[in-house]
Amino acid sequence: MAPLSIHSTIKLQSGALMPRLGFGVYQSKDALNSVTVALEVGYRHIDSARVYRNEGQVAEVISQSSIPRDDIFFTTKVYSAEHGLDKTSRAVDDSLKTVSKCTNYFNLILLHDPNAGHKKRIEAYRALLKAKEEGKARDIGVSNYGVKHLQEIESEGLPMPAVNQIELHPWCQQKPIVEYCNKNSVVVQAYCPLVRAERNDDETLVRIAKEVGKTPAQVLVRWSLQRGFVPLPKSDTPSRIKENADVFDFDLSQAQMDTLNALDKGKAGACSWNPVDAA
Repeated sequence: MAPLSIHSTIKLQSGALMPRLGFGVYQSKDALNSVTVALEVGYRHIDSARVYRNEGQVAEVISQSSIPRDDIFFTTKVYSAEHGLDKTSRAVDDSLKTVSKCTNYFNLILLHDPNAGHKKRIEAYRALLKAKEEGKARDIGVSNYGVKHLQEIESEGLPMPAVNQIELHPWCQQKPIVEYCNKNSVVVQAYCPLVRAERNDDETLVRIAKEVGKTPAQVLVRWSLQRGFVPLPKSDTPSRIKENADVFDFDLSQAQMDTLNALDKGKAGACSWNPVDAA
């Protein structure tokens, strides 16, 4: 395996390349500035969503950037209240209207959660497949999906999603769904990779950070990358945006990885409500 860098990518089912490190804008208080800094630092993967209400701000930054649109991987998500064949189709078109200043497509559109129930989940997924056929999305995927939700898609004879975005960090490793995704060529994106700074004082994490001469946040991002995930760290602080991308000049040893892997607490380790078991 080639050494990881900020330019490292992973190939999706379509053949498209997605940057291995993404930048999240969930609850960003200043997405215009944060995304500007992120692009300057070297991020080329921006993860937004309709409920974040900042797709337009991301688009504004991309439109003003000297970086070509095709060099930036732009994601959005459609949440469960907008699931269903017609609702999801309208939501996609509405998001494209919002970002029309910079683009006429998203690199990736996800179903944000599985909470609309079986019928609407499948209808929404079919709507995303249609959006992909129409060129509105280069790839499609899901978020917060458990094994049973992906099995639903499979049982309908539909192609598997390119991506499943779930909460992942050493204290919440979601092993069953990660294993299922790996077996079915579904790329796993990791949200909350920094555990919202809730574990920065953890004794084990602090010790390993000192051993490698990095911050706890950098160790967490590096752990995620070495596990094969696509982490999506977020921050509105320029120095931390840069810090979270400065993770390619060191490796965690196998012993350090094993120690971090042993921290898993399952659902009890999650830092957000986790709807993986939703109906």
